[in-house]
Amino acid sequence: MFGRLGGTELLVILVVGFLIFGPKKLPEIGKAFGETVNEFKKSAKSAQDEVKEVIEVVESK
Repeated sequence: MFGRLGGTELLVILVVGFLIFGPKKLPEIGKAFGETVNEFKKSAKSAQDEVKEVIEVVESK
């Protein structure tokens, strides 16, 4: 149900974003969103690595 977005959904999102923010702001918003997603992925990976380290330490005792 909430899987991948299709072409129609992306087009609707783009048109709505264009109408709300205008053509000048849309690239800036997209860039900021992309950077936020990348930072979130890095943080999630870091947390996952820390949990793995703790598990390894606990299992080795």
